[in-house]
This record gives sequence, structure tokens and C-alpha cells, in this order.
Amino acid sequence: MLLSDELIDEMRLLLQFDLSSAQVGLKVHTSAGAANVEAARRLFDKGLVDHADGGYLTDLGREVAEHLQAARRILLD
Repeated sequence: MLLSDELIDEMRLLLQFDLSSAQVGLKVHTSAGAANVEAARRLFDKGLVDHADGGYLTDLGREVAEHLQAARRILLD
């Protein structure tokens, strides 16, 4: 199974969240590029973030981000 460019963009964005605090979110500005803006919107549509331009992770989004960060640690070590 190949990963689409869109899915990779979403994963990159999720990997940018700081999981050390639930009070830390991301704001995706239009200057961040169309791919990032669209990825943020898709994450919102999937219920992983609370605003279409990023915002804070939902409970589900936090779980997904934790799994992604764990996978990155495992694969890069």
C-alpha cells in the first residue's frame, strides 16, 4: 500500500504538534503553503484537530499523533 501525498502531508502536520502539553496547538497560516492548509482542513474534517486551520488536537488526534511519533522514534532509531 502506497501512501498518498495528501496523507503524508497530514502525517507531517500531526508530527509537528508538541505532545508535552494539551495547551499547545498549531496555527496553519495561508503563507504555510497550499499543501499544509489543505492538510489542516482534512485533519479537521477527520475530527483530529478542532479548527480548520489547525488549532488543538482532539482526543482522537492526540492518540494518532502519539502513535505517529512512536512509529517515527522506532523507525529512526
